[in-house]
Amino acid sequence: MCGIVGLVGKSDVNLALYDALTMLQHRGQDAAGIMTCDGGKFAQQKALGLVKDVFRTRHMQRLVGNIGIGHVRYPTAGSSGPALAQPFYVNSPYGIALAHNGNLTNSAQLSDDLFKDDLRHVNTDSDSEVLLNVFAHELHEQGKLKPGAEDVFNAVKGVHKRVRGGYAAVAMIASYGLLAFRDPNGLRPLVFGSRDVDGGTEYMVASESVALDTLGFKLIRDVAPGEAIFICANGNLHTKQCAENPKLSPCIFEHVYFARPDSIMDGVSVYKARLRQGEKLAAKIMRDIPDHDIDVVVPIPDSSRVAGQAVAQAMGIKFREGLVKNRYIGRTFIMPGQQQRKKSVRQKLNAIRLEFEGKNVLLVDDSIVRGTTCQQIIQMAREAGANKVYFASAAPAVEYPNVYGIDMPTSKELIAHGLDTEEVCKEIGADVLIYQDLDDLVAASAEGNSEITEFDCSVFDGCYVTGDIDEQYFNWLEAQRSDKAKNKRSAQSGEQQAMVGINNEG
Repeated sequence: MCGIVGLVGKSDVNLALYDALTMLQHRGQDAAGIMTCDGGKFAQQKALGLVKDVFRTRHMQRLVGNIGIGHVRYPTAGSSGPALAQPFYVNSPYGIALAHNGNLTNSAQLSDDLFKDDLRHVNTDSDSEVLLNVFAHELHEQGKLKPGAEDVFNAVKGVHKRVRGGYAAVAMIASYGLLAFRDPNGLRPLVFGSRDVDGGTEYMVASESVALDTLGFKLIRDVAPGEAIFICANGNLHTKQCAENPKLSPCIFEHVYFARPDSIMDGVSVYKARLRQGEKLAAKIMRDIPDHDIDVVVPIPDSSRVAGQAVAQAMGIKFREGLVKNRYIGRTFIMPGQQQRKKSVRQKLNAIRLEFEGKNVLLVDDSIVRGTTCQQIIQMAREAGANKVYFASAAPAVEYPNVYGIDMPTSKELIAHGLDTEEVCKEIGADVLIYQDLDDLVAASAEGNSEITEFDCSVFDGCYVTGDIDEQYFNWLEAQRSDKAKNKRSAQSGEQQAMVGINNEG
């Protein structure tokens, strides 16, 4: 999962891009980058690290221009390292820079086609660089010295015909404008908005509406599945549907975990969706254990806090912040290795003994993926004196990998894969485990927008909307995503950095 932003302003957009990326930091902690365009020339700064660590005053002084794009990254199927920080750039045609959120499920075939048929070189194992080169080739095929909006849209049509998977992208074409487009299933989120300033109207696109809110942009709407928007260098906005059979099937895990609660995605308030998740979860708890003896509800911060509050209110039980979070530790879900995740849980959370000692506690989390985090938190609760520990997940059991841009592990590393609820309960050390029902989870999101008839729930039900996922793909994915493979790549990356003396100046 990554965060992307693009801006067309009436003055330099560097500081606005920085602020927007800060608001999207939760979507990626591995690397950050900004690229701007001024007078047809690109300037960039990108490196490993958080937004606040990657950019300094000296970088902002050279990131001039009224058009720019930005990116925060965490690695999915690819490796991690400075070379993979985005945006990516190609010289031909015109000069194009691109940043991407998602995952291409046919990137291996595309890489082969780019080399053999399009005669283009891909320098990394990032599918974002593949997407950039596919678009660059399709735009080159239009054969125009000065491309217009229709030429850009025709290139996006070519991208949709060749590319499969989940993708939302922003791109700059030097001297011509800013492009944003979304995959035909709308798997990855993308919104755009505007604000009026002296000199005219400025436009912004971003992964989440919260980035627009912070900068005073008014949300216009979501980019539709398969749609492209192009904002010329002079500020004129053009939009067009570029896919043959678009269908909105947004990833429901955005509502469960990734998105900020103050964002609106495809017309659905993430905050309200999580409230409804909690209400429906409470109803299930009361059905399954009507004679419960729960004394207090404690959420696992931060993404389960809203659902936890709703659970407590619906059940008429005290809600307490019994776990204190160290905000200087990143999100453990996206830590690269199992040992690092285990260490980070203890660094990240600490129990308030007064809220646990002698009590029957209901812990509420957004989901259970590997089981590493909840297992250690349950142990922390017992060490703090809890009498019983109930555990409730606002999402159903995660049994399948995500292939559209969320770095969930292989099936073998998912705790619920091959285990029933009682077996998972025993594994994590809880007294009782309650999962949300899938129908209730879907209803919690669908209630926010009746026009959404289908969500991507593949991590729960194994149904992949692109229809191209088979056993061969899963085998390839395991080779890329397993902790063993990541640890090996991490060691190799460390050796390479030591040898060449990586310069974070970018």
